Amino acid sequence: MIRLSVNINKVATLRNARGGNVPDVLKVAADAEKFGAEGITVHPRPDERHIRYEDVRGLKSIVTTEFNIEGYPNESFLKLVEEVIPHQVTLVPDPPDALTSNAGWDTKKHFEFLTEVIAQLKRLKIRTSIFMETDLKLIEVAKKIGTDRIELYTEPYAANYQEKEKVVKPFVNAANFAHEIGLGINAGHDLSLENLKFFAQQIPHLAEVSIGHALISDALYFGLENTIALYKRALKV
Repeated sequence: MIRLSVNINKVATLRNARGGNVPDVLKVAADAEKFGAEGITVHPRPDERHIRYEDVRGLKSIVTTEFNIEGYPNESFLKLVEEVIPHQVTLVPDPPDALTSNAGWDTKKHFEFLTEVIAQLKRLKIRTSIFMETDLKLIEVAKKIGTDRIELYTEPYAANYQEKEKVVKPFVNAANFAHEIGLGINAGHDLSLENLKFFAQQIPHLAEVSIGHALISDALYFGLENTIALYKRALKV
């Protein structure tokens, strides 16, 4: 069964646009779980333009499923993670001014840095995942770094979905290879109701998807409860 982790960053973006606490990020997280989400994902950035560090602290006592914190592992991020101790940390190579995640890690180039960060997270008994593209050599290095899982960066698949049979193949190969060398497989970025079902059907050993922008946008039309049900239905393979 593929788990659905709902990224609630866009809920915080909407709240921050007006000030105050509407919509309530903590309530949305609790409701998402009530409606069937198997996890909550947040991606705090240094400028706190959507999820704030205080939100992350508050979510620690709210989330009853799996709490996944993703982001670039700078000093403030790692300090927050150490304070909160989520179930999973997903390392993403975002510069501070990035609008959204737009690349996977070059695990060869950042080998020493990532090895040190992963070791630190393992000492805290936190499951780790590294945001990755489909390069098998870099995935092999990720295993040597010591991560538990990789998260496949799916924007190239989503952007070229009109050629789905062709563009999904590198992801199938990457998932098979990762599984063979003992890595768990997550996926995320631009997955939607349009492209999720085919991806879930094709990718072997997929444990979890993290979906935010499309899911929260769909909830404006269908409501959060119905939207989560639709995404979970798409994941049944």
